[in-house]
Amino acid sequence: MKKLLLFFALGLFANGYAQNIRFEGVIMDSGKAPLEMANVMAVNQTTKAMDAYAITSDKGKFVLNLKANTSYTIKLSYIGMQNKEITVATKSENIVQNITMESGGIELAGVEIVREMPVSIKGDTIVYNADSFKSGTERKLEDVIKKLPGVEINSDGEVEVEGKKVSKLMVDGKDFFKGDTKLGVKNIPADAIDKVQFLRNYNENSILKGVENNQDNVAMNIKLKSGKKNFWFGDISAAGGINDTNRYLVNPKLFYYSPNYSINLITNFNNIGELPLTVQDYFKFTGGFKNMMSKGGSSFNISSNDLGISLMRNNRAKEIETQFGAANFTYNVTKAWTLSGFGIILNSNSDLETKSTVNILNPSSNQIASTENRDEVTSQKSNLGLFKLGSIYKPNSKFQLDYDILSKLSKQDENSSLLRQSIVNYISTNETIFTGKKQDPTSLNQNLSAYFTQSDKNVFAVEMQHLYQDENPFYNANLQSQPFSLIGYLTGQNRNDLSQNRFVKTNKLDAKLDYYYMITPKSNINITIGNTNSNQNFNSSIYQILDGGGINKLTDSQNNNSVNYKFNDAFLGLHYKFLSGKFTITPGVSFHAYDMTNTQLGNSFNQNFFRILPDFLTIYQIKKAETLTYNFGFTNSFTDINRLAEGFVFNNYNSLSKGSRTLENATQQNHSLRYFKYNMFNLENISANLSYSKTVDAIKTQSVFNGVNQSSSPYNSDFADESASAFAMYGRSFLKNYKASFNTRLGWSKFNNIQNATLTVRESFTQTHTITAATNYKNLPNLEIGYSLTVNDYNNSKFYTDKPFVKLDYYFLKSFSFVSEYEFYHYYNGDKTVNNEYDFLSASLIYQRTKESKLEYKISATNLLNTTSLNDDSFSQFSTRTSQYTVQPRYILFSLKYNL
Repeated sequence: MKKLLLFFALGLFANGYAQNIRFEGVIMDSGKAPLEMANVMAVNQTTKAMDAYAITSDKGKFVLNLKANTSYTIKLSYIGMQNKEITVATKSENIVQNITMESGGIELAGVEIVREMPVSIKGDTIVYNADSFKSGTERKLEDVIKKLPGVEINSDGEVEVEGKKVSKLMVDGKDFFKGDTKLGVKNIPADAIDKVQFLRNYNENSILKGVENNQDNVAMNIKLKSGKKNFWFGDISAAGGINDTNRYLVNPKLFYYSPNYSINLITNFNNIGELPLTVQDYFKFTGGFKNMMSKGGSSFNISSNDLGISLMRNNRAKEIETQFGAANFTYNVTKAWTLSGFGIILNSNSDLETKSTVNILNPSSNQIASTENRDEVTSQKSNLGLFKLGSIYKPNSKFQLDYDILSKLSKQDENSSLLRQSIVNYISTNETIFTGKKQDPTSLNQNLSAYFTQSDKNVFAVEMQHLYQDENPFYNANLQSQPFSLIGYLTGQNRNDLSQNRFVKTNKLDAKLDYYYMITPKSNINITIGNTNSNQNFNSSIYQILDGGGINKLTDSQNNNSVNYKFNDAFLGLHYKFLSGKFTITPGVSFHAYDMTNTQLGNSFNQNFFRILPDFLTIYQIKKAETLTYNFGFTNSFTDINRLAEGFVFNNYNSLSKGSRTLENATQQNHSLRYFKYNMFNLENISANLSYSKTVDAIKTQSVFNGVNQSSSPYNSDFADESASAFAMYGRSFLKNYKASFNTRLGWSKFNNIQNATLTVRESFTQTHTITAATNYKNLPNLEIGYSLTVNDYNNSKFYTDKPFVKLDYYFLKSFSFVSEYEFYHYYNGDKTVNNEYDFLSASLIYQRTKESKLEYKISATNLLNTTSLNDDSFSQFSTRTSQYTVQPRYILFSLKYNL
């Protein structure tokens, strides 16, 4: 099989090379100066098709790969120049010819030529003509994006371009679920897409675009085909299992776009593991809300009391049943006032089976001190809701008023039973443990912003954001043994049944005023006055359920918490931004006055102090599409109330912790260096990033292990934690139909903790390397092959994952689409005590009589090889863990889709 695929790939590449000759040269203006980013296109005079295109390099050079013995019309365009056409008749030899363009062209005529180009750049916008990259097998936006040179979709379903994550998605300029990219790439139909635009240096507010640094902001806009505007479009799908008749999928998707309003409706009901929105996505979903105080230099993040409810794996649990519904709208009430909003509801039921081994490390070495083997069965139920309403009022170019409100509602239940084997000093003990977790947290986030340009030199921005969060996690553990000594606990019971209630309420208000003064067209001063104020309450209690059903309230203060925590950060920030040649330089400093008070155990503890935090940013614009960016800053990081509460809190059946009310802040210095180059001449894409952070007074953990059971509390370490990461990616397209890429990610970290009264230093080093090559033919099968190697080194315990993969897609007979994907995993550790191999194969065949046909028939198969489980590993600062997860079995579906 591998040899066959290799010969097939080589044959495709050889086929591409054999038919081409090179037509190259330099495009110049009348003064013989080279023209960078001029558009060059070769139109076959016989077929009238565009056989090749190019965008000139910074030296004006172009290269076209043309068919031998063919007549071409070469079309050239460059904004500000007259369009030009020449005729070229190829033979069997390469051709070298320089071309001169004349000034005096009008922009409109140039744009008409650009619109035919597969890729073009205009200012900060990269435009991909979607049809130029489609082969016919694409069904969703995701399928199109994967074929665009320089664009990637990562493992979390997020779109990345130039090594940066796309933070906002629009369709015809209108927000799609307030910018969420995953819902868009998974649901927008491929046949509706005309252009895919990536907007670099993006700022939602045009008033601030010229004064803020937006080098990390990338937005994506989908331009719809003309036939999809002012009409409903989308599709309605229904599927049923063939080998397993209990399998089903119902997935209607409807979209409507007009100049004044848009509506998006997405629903999905299935039990095949298809998750439009995972629990992880829910908790990460910001609804467009941003960390508006990040420029201030302080970090005060509200942690989630989610009890560690297992986050399900997309299509990688034993069973997953999902009901999903989402609606999104935008409405232009007037030319100045726009309303938008969305609602998302997700209900999921999941069954998970996990086998895992946790090795607790010896504090004075990397040897194993104790081991816990778990065989766990878990049932989860989740009901999640997201609701957002937003308003933008912009009566003129000098004033804008925004208001947004986002509500998150959820209800989650998890019940687990596990068989635990504990191995301590070569003595093994077994017991069965039952745990239950429940929570129904709510949060309400509001944002009010106003932006005003008083004059060409004076810009004001006022932003306020309020968070209300109410959490109530409940935890129950029923064990044979009692791992911890708690005052008031009654021994002699048949089972040890412990429960804990926890209630956490948060009110947090961020507010800041920014003033920008334009000294010159290339420099400005930014003055920021801001304040963060937070008020939190934390209450918890532990109680014992006796064998007869009675309740023993553990009333001692060590088993209960009643804490109030007030935090305030008032700051003044100063930044100076100026352009000097190819450099944009922004030095800055912020002055902070902190005040913190926590009240518990009948008294209050107060801290207040003053800090100065510098930061520095410089951007070196080497060429139009080549930059080098250095960023440096100090950050003061503060814990929230969770780590200040001094009563015991159950984290898990074998983990008990308490806080420390005297914790101080940690100070972190961060350095990052980013390089990016995008060469439209050969569609070469290079990006690299280096980052380093050092944290002093880090809030660390001191733990006492009794076998596999852990009691812990936080403290401020006298030793610095350090971490470093590196990322590099190289990709390019060549010979029109081929592209290849390589990327590597490296991560290193060093942590200091106290374990059993001994200072421990732990290090981890992770690395992932991936190489891929792919074809993109219109009338031939397309093949993508690749290989990925992941190495995780946790304190000299190494875990390896070899992963070759291949994807085949073929559009044939103008009616059939065939897509198949294969992944092979070889998972093992350094001494081969763990050594597993497993693979996943999927395939689908679609019949649609013509591209205009309304009906589409599909037969698809998932996990064709009926793989039963997969492997994973993780690292904590005290232990290593390897896991094996049971996955859904093989199933075959027949589906019918109706295209509107």
